[in-house]
This record gives sequence, C-alpha cells and structure tokens, in this order.
Amino acid sequence: MSLSKISLALIISLFGLSLIHCSHAQDSKEDYLTAHNAARAEVGVPPLTWDDTVASYAQNYANQRIGDCNLVHSGGPYGENIAWGSGDLKGTDAVNMWVGEKPNYDYNSNSCVGGECLHYTQVVWRNSVRLGCAKVRCNSGGTFIGCNYDPPGNYVGQKPY
Repeated sequence: MSLSKISLALIISLFGLSLIHCSHAQDSKEDYLTAHNAARAEVGVPPLTWDDTVASYAQNYANQRIGDCNLVHSGGPYGENIAWGSGDLKGTDAVNMWVGEKPNYDYNSNSCVGGECLHYTQVVWRNSVRLGCAKVRCNSGGTFIGCNYDPPGNYVGQKPY
C-alpha cells in the first residue's frame, strides 16, 4: 500500500472517530460542569466540582424514570434540576434551559417575576459546591436528564448569591 493510501485511510479513520466523539459531546461531566460554572461565574459564585456520589444518586434516580420519563422530583437529600425532552436532549441543552430562566429572577426582591426561575437559582446557589448529573433515554423515545447539587439550594428567604 502506498504512503498516500495509508495517509488517506488514517484520515478517514480519525474522521470516523471524531464523529463518534461528537455524538457523545455535551453529555460528559466536563460539559455539565462547564455549562453550570459559566452561569456561576457570571454572578461571582465559585465553581462546582463533580462528585461521583452525587452523580450516582442522579443516575439511580434517572434510571427509575426510564419507563415513564415523568418530571417527578425525587425529594432526596440533594438539590435537583430535572428536564425531559423528545428525541436526544443533550446535557448542555438542559443546563442552558435552566440558566435561560435568569431573566425571570429578580435579585432585589429575591423572587421569580414573569416566569419560573428556581432551576436557575439552584444552578447558581452559592452554598452548593458539588454536582452530579445523569441522562437516560426513556422507553417513550424521549430523554430524561437530572442534575443534583450538594448541599441543596433554594431555601426560602435566602438569596442564591
């Protein structure tokens, strides 16, 4: 085989591998952390770190939702944000939806105005320092994503930052 054919085969192989990587992009722990920490940096809140125990909790709960994909809160020991979407919702899409609630949060009154904002306030809750997220494909074909935060946030009467 000539050098040019070997080079072409190598390029094609690397391209194929990059497509595989792209199909899983936006769902790694780094992707979840980057999306969360960008929102936290905007308001001067220290970054979250990934926690495998919290992630295991998120995965166990997400696994319970595979059959119905209902957006039922777990009521567990961690703060929580959950999202469901048809098709293949990406982890970063879910975080961006939660952060998209920022315009609805009024810092001065510490309240939601004009819509939901509690997903956003959990993302930027200063006292939350550990994050774990999980994603499952539901039997219905949709996607369920959950992120848990330790310690939890959204305490009544307290500002997130």
